[in-house]
Amino acid sequence: MCIGETLEERESSRTLDVLRPGQIKEGLTGCRPPQVAGLVIAYEPVWAIGTGRNATPQQAQEAHAHIRDACASGLGPRPRTSAAILYGAASRPNNIRDLRAQPDVDGALVGGASLDPKGFSAIVRDGSRR
Repeated sequence: MCIGETLEERESSRTLDVLRPGQIKEGLTGCRPPQVAGLVIAYEPVWAIGTGRNATPQQAQEAHAHIRDACASGLGPRPRTSAAILYGAASRPNNIRDLRAQPDVDGALVGGASLDPKGFSAIVRDGSRR
């Protein structure tokens, strides 16, 4: 499942409201706890796709923690710790280490940066370290 906010939503401090109850609630409708626990959820802020901009590590952490809490809401503790939550949108060799250092960022959904073999290798290498 892929979720994220627009620039207008980010700048008007509505990110968390857009993610939940909106996108997360809709995306999880009808799912049972084991299904949620096995999900891979990508937080991909729309404003960062293809723009070269990306969320700061703190912004990513805030969104990822919010997503984890939403997954656990009404589903118990297992989904909170089991669902993989990835950061997408402008994952690059120069920012992956700081993003992955955040406790709720489990990895990266790499788009355009995967087209550069050396850069992608650096993302894999640096993104796998905490």
